[in-house]
Amino acid sequence: MSSDSQSEMTSRRWAALAVYAVVTLLSFPHEMPGGFALDLGLLCVWFGPAALIVGIDGLAPRRAARVAFAASLAGHVVLFHWFYVVTVLYGGMPAWLGVLAPLVPSLYVSIFTALFAWTWARFIRDSVSPVWVGAMTWVAIDWLRGHLMGGFPWATLGYALHLDWPLLGWTRWAGVYVLSFLAAAVGIAIAAAWRERTQQSRHSLAIVLGIVVIAHGLGFWIGSGEFESPVKVRIAAVQGNIDQGQKWDAELRDRILGTYLRLSERAADEGAEWIVWPETAVPGVIEADRVMRDQIGRLARDRRATLVVGGTGVDIDPIARRYTAFYDSAFLYDDAGVVRDRYDKTHLVPFGEFVPLRGLFGRFFKALASGLSSTDVTAGARVRPIEIGWGKTAESPLLVGVPICYELLFPHTVGEFGREGAGVLLAITNDAWYGRTGAPHQFLAMTSMRAAENGRWVVRAANTGISAIIDARGRVHESSPLFEEAVVVAEVPVSTRETPTLYARIGDVFAWSCIAASLGFYVRKRLEEARDRSGEQGFGSERDRSA
Repeated sequence: MSSDSQSEMTSRRWAALAVYAVVTLLSFPHEMPGGFALDLGLLCVWFGPAALIVGIDGLAPRRAARVAFAASLAGHVVLFHWFYVVTVLYGGMPAWLGVLAPLVPSLYVSIFTALFAWTWARFIRDSVSPVWVGAMTWVAIDWLRGHLMGGFPWATLGYALHLDWPLLGWTRWAGVYVLSFLAAAVGIAIAAAWRERTQQSRHSLAIVLGIVVIAHGLGFWIGSGEFESPVKVRIAAVQGNIDQGQKWDAELRDRILGTYLRLSERAADEGAEWIVWPETAVPGVIEADRVMRDQIGRLARDRRATLVVGGTGVDIDPIARRYTAFYDSAFLYDDAGVVRDRYDKTHLVPFGEFVPLRGLFGRFFKALASGLSSTDVTAGARVRPIEIGWGKTAESPLLVGVPICYELLFPHTVGEFGREGAGVLLAITNDAWYGRTGAPHQFLAMTSMRAAENGRWVVRAANTGISAIIDARGRVHESSPLFEEAVVVAEVPVSTRETPTLYARIGDVFAWSCIAASLGFYVRKRLEEARDRSGEQGFGSERDRSA
């Protein structure tokens, strides 16, 4: 190959990798000047895997892994720029650490991108079915990214399709991973048609696109079978719009609590029977502050409303009279004004609510959620629904799931609520940490996916937005603007069926199947390579003997 041809190929390669980085960024929603969200996922998601495959075409496995890592790092550092806002603006960390903060999640994600690239170049590229094996491998690696070392599944490929409502029907069977599978398959087929420009590659692309079209039709049919419920409850999410820098200011405590009480009165005036406050909405410790506890209870009693209130849960040593543990919790007030239950968040934010390997990192970092606790937050014992009394008495309780913030990122965690019989999800979060970035929009997209996977309506209460009502098919019906006080109210079906979606019952069987099929393919390839090497050596020995 001439030097000019090689230079041209290198230029095309880096252009493709640059396209991959840009498309990765644009596949997820972003907050734009003027207060609107730019969401190009439906257009861009197919071309990310395509550009990556073109960019690593012809490279040796290690070289493919390195360039894919670099391209992924470039795209995700920009995508995760909101980590600067979290660490510096609201976390009080030095600016230099804020500049480095987006690197941490980007490095984590890029390791998995590099793993896919290495696997593609080593095993998949020359296989009989690179499109389907590649798509299965993409899913397997997506699953690993969501679980390894606690996982960080933010910006998983399938989330870019959160507005593709027909395809969302498939998540009831296979979760978000089935969307990653389809997007990866289309992207790999596009890359093959672009690189090879043969009748066979164009034919393969047509088949894949045909399957995706059929999947849309079937997905619409699957998703249309919404679980009917005779029970409908008017539920409100209140959005206090409390600045993150003011949430724990003792001098503003009465004003903050007054804001939520006032908005809750407004929600009750609009007929709300259940009122949901965001994560850590209460500026104090409910279990230790009787005056505050009674103020909230009086509202529930006077308006005959059930309240689900985000606050700080504690364990108290009755002898030493001190706190022994802090929790990120949701408190249930019944319509008599009595605290009936407390659910504690089970999946905590590393470096946000606790410092991993504190003995090693503790001298350099502190947990960012310092207003919640002066030490590490403690994880709750298990995911479980809470019971809310229904009707004139509490004799017919309804099961309700209350996923708290970071828990919503993890399909298997939220699925536990469905498996335990939760008929609706009252999601609470505090997205004030993210500022005016794309993160609140991206988080809402993931929450919508949880609704579709579990076939359950979601009422989402967020401190500064986006609060929303999401139906059981993953469609947002009502939503609030960012950084404004708001009350979002709707009549919401609460399922009384014990059987949720297939996905909620069986979990990530589809993803596990992709992992098993991928491993089986790689084992077979290695055995074939070993057999070929053995055959070559045997042929060489026979030739030597005959000579």
